[in-house]
Amino acid sequence: MNQEDINNRTIALAVKTSKLTTKELAKALTAFLRYIRKRHREGLTPQGRQSVKKLMNHRVATDAIPLDGETRLFDAVARKYNVDYAFHKVGPKKHLLFFKAGQADAITAAFSDYTKRVVVRAKDRYPPIREQLQREAGRAQPKSREHSRDKEVSRDER
Repeated sequence: MNQEDINNRTIALAVKTSKLTTKELAKALTAFLRYIRKRHREGLTPQGRQSVKKLMNHRVATDAIPLDGETRLFDAVARKYNVDYAFHKVGPKKHLLFFKAGQADAITAAFSDYTKRVVVRAKDRYPPIREQLQREAGRAQPKSREHSRDKEVSRDER
């Protein structure tokens, strides 16, 4: 074999491997279409907080939990756990939290984190009752004494 023959065989091999057959082209196009459809479906399905109607249109089973308190605090926690949910207002500061039944574990984790945050906030806002009573008792005594002295002084001046 001479050099020219080797070059011709190499070129022939490169041409054969670079040609696309119709089957290969069809496979590539269907894979590309599947990819586009998947991305389109993801865009159509809302994520995170949404209306109850949109959540029901996901065509999956849903559950509900009563939620008393702030919804904004739960929003922050739910974003962290990447869950799909919706609120339905029942009364003042009372809501029903709807979520996908398949995400029950994530909702449970989010709800426990939410309750921890609520408890921490409540402790920060309101000190124990005994401390409040001691503070108020300490504040009330000096004021009442000063007030009574002022009255006595004003009576003596008359």
